[in-house]
Amino acid sequence: MTMTVIWTGMIVLSVLCGLGTGREAEVAAAAIEGASAAVELCLSIGGMLCLWSGVMEVMRRSGLADRLSHLLGPVLRMLFPQWAEDQETMDSIAANVSANLLGLGNAATPLGIQAARRMSRRSPGVASDGLCMLVVCNTASIQLIPTTVATVRAAAGCAAPFDILPAVWLASTASVGVGILACKVFSRLWEPGAGRGVMRLRVPM
Repeated sequence: MTMTVIWTGMIVLSVLCGLGTGREAEVAAAAIEGASAAVELCLSIGGMLCLWSGVMEVMRRSGLADRLSHLLGPVLRMLFPQWAEDQETMDSIAANVSANLLGLGNAATPLGIQAARRMSRRSPGVASDGLCMLVVCNTASIQLIPTTVATVRAAAGCAAPFDILPAVWLASTASVGVGILACKVFSRLWEPGAGRGVMRLRVPM
């Protein structure tokens, strides 16, 4: 809702500025050009997402996804110790992390929601430490292949859309590290039921 208000306000302000400065024709031309560019960008991103979603499906059917989940298992069990014995939940978390590693934010979202739903069953209406950690890891995820960003750069005419890899690896690793550290610190400060800011989150069952 907030973003809707912001974007609507920007559009209205732009139109008013164009009318006030006598540049109605330029505003109309920019709107048409922007609409055309938006469609082209969506098609470019859609094609790349289809490609990498297909790669993820091939990985799943060939068993590579299970192997990747197995490799991620020790790290995920350290981050989610209370869910280490729930294999289905851990598989959903591992699949979410794997999709994020490939830069597939849209493909990772359904997997994250599935894991969040399973985790919320133990504490309905309350954001447990594990659920907060899942949100942090999903939001500030390490990206080995920033597919979506590279697609946007390629659609914008970049000759080397993947030359940002070192910067992405550094930034995403730092963000995940800081996020996990903050999650661990706050989990010690906000004890459930202690009356010091218990966080509540509604997750569809």
